[in-house]
Amino acid sequence: MFREKFKDGIISARDFNREDIEYLLKKGHQMMDIKDSNILKGKILATLFFEPSTRTRLSFESAMLRLGGNIIGFHSGDVSSIKKGESLADTVRTVENYSDCIVIRHSREGSAKMAARFSKIPIINAGSGSKEHPTQALLDLFTIKEELGSLDGLNIGIMGDLKYGRTVHSLAILLSNFNIGLYFISPEELRMRNRYKDYLYHYRGFRFKELTDYRKILDNLDVLYMTRIQKERFADLEEYERVKNFYVFKQDDLAQTKDNFKLLHPLPRINEISTKIDSSEKAIYFKQTFYGLKMRQAILAEILKD
Repeated sequence: MFREKFKDGIISARDFNREDIEYLLKKGHQMMDIKDSNILKGKILATLFFEPSTRTRLSFESAMLRLGGNIIGFHSGDVSSIKKGESLADTVRTVENYSDCIVIRHSREGSAKMAARFSKIPIINAGSGSKEHPTQALLDLFTIKEELGSLDGLNIGIMGDLKYGRTVHSLAILLSNFNIGLYFISPEELRMRNRYKDYLYHYRGFRFKELTDYRKILDNLDVLYMTRIQKERFADLEEYERVKNFYVFKQDDLAQTKDNFKLLHPLPRINEISTKIDSSEKAIYFKQTFYGLKMRQAILAEILKD
């Protein structure tokens, strides 16, 4: 059922219900003990990254290789025919002849959705402007489930750049499928956009709380998901300078948390988390990258396996 629903790829977190998420979480868990496999032997994944990426691109490529498949692609629009003026649609219609699935990251909002409209093979959204990043959110849920055993009953804070952070938009949407307490923590000027809050409240019937000072609820949180302030999304650099150091999570903060508390971050980290807490069992953002590999193995296997 999952394969039929997502046979054209993964574009938005809005396409997922609880059953879909739990299915992928189960498949991700099954991948934990699989280092190498040949289930995707003969398949080719194209990675079209028009924006910089370390974890997303390399984890998709590693996942494909570990499943026995092959990869082609590029990691900058400067080395593609886009530089010559070719449209994204024409690029997609060309690359679909060379591959079985396309993973795409682009600075333009709606780029993945547009690519899917022109493609005859599955498209996976690896970041579409400041709008969404659904596979990151899936690996985030997988991380939480593997570490804490369940998603239901948790108090989860999402903190940082909630306006421009595409990871948190997808994450909030996926979390609305579960019975959790959700807190949006940000500077006033970087609050979650109304279109996402309206969707959660009016369409999903999901309640959340907004605040600026995370210390007011820190001792009640099971998970804190931190994000960097995204300089590249700001049209006004003076605005960025005002908020870039708004949150810095330190050892004193970690000491106030529950024993089973987990601190997540999609990375890259700039200075919003002190490096002095990296060795703590509560700080799992590097472990999160391993879970990301396993979740992307599960995604590719489900979409591409014969």
